[in-house]
Formats: sequence, C-alpha cells, structure tokens
Amino acid sequence: MAKTATSTESSVKENIYPYYLPGKIPDNLVERFLEAFATVLQFTDYRQLLDTYCATSAKCNRCSVACPVYLASGDPRDIPCYRTNLLLEVYKRYFTISGWFKSRLSSRFDLTEEIVNEMAVAFYRCTACRRCTMECPLGIEHSLLTRLGRYILSLIGISSKALQVSVDEQLEGETHNTSKIPKVALLDTLEFLTEELEESFGIKMEYPVDQYDREFVFFAAVSDYLMEPETLMGNAAVIYAAGDWDKWTIGTGNYDGINYGLFYSDWYLENIVKQLVSEVDRLRGKKILIGECGHASRSAHDFVPIFLKQDAYPVINCMEYALDCLEKGKIKLNSDIITERVTYHDPCNIARSGWIVDQPRKILKSFVKDFVEMEPHGINNYCCGGGGGLVSIDEIHDFRMDIGGKVKAEQIRQTGAEILISPCANCKKQLKELVEHYELPCKVMGLHDLILKAIEIPGGKSPQERKEEAALYEM
Repeated sequence: MAKTATSTESSVKENIYPYYLPGKIPDNLVERFLEAFATVLQFTDYRQLLDTYCATSAKCNRCSVACPVYLASGDPRDIPCYRTNLLLEVYKRYFTISGWFKSRLSSRFDLTEEIVNEMAVAFYRCTACRRCTMECPLGIEHSLLTRLGRYILSLIGISSKALQVSVDEQLEGETHNTSKIPKVALLDTLEFLTEELEESFGIKMEYPVDQYDREFVFFAAVSDYLMEPETLMGNAAVIYAAGDWDKWTIGTGNYDGINYGLFYSDWYLENIVKQLVSEVDRLRGKKILIGECGHASRSAHDFVPIFLKQDAYPVINCMEYALDCLEKGKIKLNSDIITERVTYHDPCNIARSGWIVDQPRKILKSFVKDFVEMEPHGINNYCCGGGGGLVSIDEIHDFRMDIGGKVKAEQIRQTGAEILISPCANCKKQLKELVEHYELPCKVMGLHDLILKAIEIPGGKSPQERKEEAALYEM
C-alpha cells in the first residue's frame, strides 16, 4: 500500500535531515524523482555518459581503497561504486529500452521512497574529491554522478539548506554574494586592509575598485573579506611588488568568486558563472584572476569556457600569477623569515586534475627551509573532509570531523608541521576545525599569508623589520 503524504514527509525528514528544505518535500516522491531525472536527461548531455557507465561493471569496489570516507567509516554504503549504482540502477530500469523489457520479463527493480531517501543520504556523505576516479580501472567519475544525483534531488526540493540559501542570495539577493556582504561593508574592509598594509610596510597600497580596462578582474571567495585578511593582503602585496598595481581591479557589482552550484546544481553553476563574467564585461577586463579558493578557481577555470565558449576570458589562479612573478624576478621572498616546519594541503578542486600542484610548491621551496610533504600528496592527495560543499553544512560537523576528515588529520599529524598551508577558503575552514578537534599542534593559513611575511616591497620595511614589529605586538 502506498504511503500517505504525511508518512512520506516524515520518512524523508527522519532519514536525510538536515539536507531537506522544509515545506518542499513532495508527497509523490518516486514520481517526482523520475520526472526530475527525465527533465535533466532531456535538457543536458548526461544520457551518453550514463549509457557508457551502464555498459561497464561499476561494482569492482577498487574505489574503496581510495575513498577517505569509507576508510574512516568502514560502511559499505560509503563505497563510491555502491553510491554510483544507486543512480545507475534507476537509469537502467526507467530510461533504457533494455531496462524496460527486463522489467516485464523477469523480477524487476523498482524505485521506492526508501531508495530515494538512501540516495539523499549517500550523495551528501561524499566529499566529491574525485580520488576514487584515480583508482577506478574504468575511469568512472563517481563524484560527477554524485553531483547529478544531488541535482535531481534539488529539483524536487531536497538539497542542503546552506547551499540553497547561499546560491539564492548570490543570484537573487540584494548583495549578490554568499556571505551577504553589502557594497559599503566591502569598501570598509578594503579601507581597513589598506591601512593594515600601510602600517606593516610603510607604503600605501589602496585597493583598486571599479577600475575599467584593467588586465585582471579579481574575485576572491567573499568569505575572505570577513575571515582571511592576511590572504587578501598577501594578494595585494604580490601585485604591488611585481609592479602590476595598475593592472587589476575589484568590482563592486560582483565580488564573490564562490560558486556552490558546482556542488549540487548545474543550473545554478551556469548562472553564477555567467554573473561573474558579466562583471568582467562591465569593467571591460581582459582576464579573470581568482584568489585562494579551490572550487572558485575550478568553477571559473573549467566552466567559463563551457558556458561562454568563444566569449570565454582566460582564468588565472593567484598562485599561477605569483609563481610567474617569482620566476621572472618581479618579486623577491626572504628565505630567513620562516623558521617553522611547513606542510602543504592540496585542495582537490585544483589539484586532482593536475592543474595547480607544482606552482605552490615551487613558491614555498623558494623561501621555506623546512618544507615537508604529506603522503600521498599532489593529484593523489586526500580531501580535507569538507569537500563537495559539506563544509558549509554545520549540522554535519561531527561527520566532517570523525569520518570525512579523519584520514587528513592523521596525515597532518605525521608531518610534524607547525604551519599547514591551504590555499582554499573551504579547506581552511575545515582544516582549522580539524586542528582544533584533533588537537594538532599547527596553524592553518593560506599561501599568501606566508608570502606576506617574507615578501620584499621596494621602498618598504624589510621582512625582518616587520617580523620584529609583529613579535613586539604579540608580547
């Protein structure tokens, strides 16, 4: 007998809290899920990918040895190919001819409310780190199917409240950014950062705002303006020292590089990318410069060309820019300033593809005497435990600490590092919480935070002078 609307809603709430949006749970859950799936197939290119995956055997479990969530939980439901097959079974049964025939000739698979609920839980236990794909002998992109599953669920009102509220504000809210920082607050923050830089270096570096025809339009994760001032000052110091101060600007029409659509909705992903590009259009910029944020970098770098095609602007990560300046001799970093042991965390969104791996290491090794790697690292790194947008969901803090981030915490401990560099806003939040949770004796900071300490500014105070002044201030 079919469940009533009340029992359906209760079942969903019980199983997937806090991932549902109150008041939007449909009473015909199975039908709505299949309708949403059909709509996605009609208007996207996912069908060809799903047909390819269905022609393979995505059940070998090789991915289990690569998944940090499964390694911590030991729960078979956390094995990536188990989660992938939840969605593939639905596709084969309801959207292929062979599945249609089999359902009439033999015992058949039928989608139920319980399976929809299980998918809603499973897809939000994945950090979307894509490490499993490195191990898969068939190259199945399990995290892509996780995002597809989240996309379908979001169309029927089942998604993370934190992610949904953020993207709604970014596209339709008054501030058009995920942290709801109004323009006046942005300008106040930039004025404060200018004053801090002047006090530190003895030189005024006033952040350029709404300047037209500049080479770079700069987008940081907007949360950096609230929580990571040293990172933003490091960005500014590099650009100033390189002599490129008149080549960049921050726009007040859109100053948020965050794109949470990457984690659960292609529709939001596309429209947020287009909003970012519109700001570059408005300012007549030539290139997009992204600050220290893994997913902001990836969403712009990978999807501006996809959604804008011939109108795509080149996308550069700030670490690519800094290394280029270093190698050309445009900036100098003092190698006597950082005496602590330093390690580096690779954000999955920029490292897994091999895009940003060597650049930060070359920078660090140029001025850090005691640098140690985590093992494994680079394209084989372990996720911080908060990837795929999970770090934004405060209700699953215990999961992020005890399961999602457990492997990463042990990696950090084994390095004996006193400073942990993480050039990603989401990773920094997760890693700071991990360090506190596991009582690890290290400090988490961005790469540009460290550069800020060692950079030589022509005509300004030396790094040693600044270090001595900072030590007096801390006493």
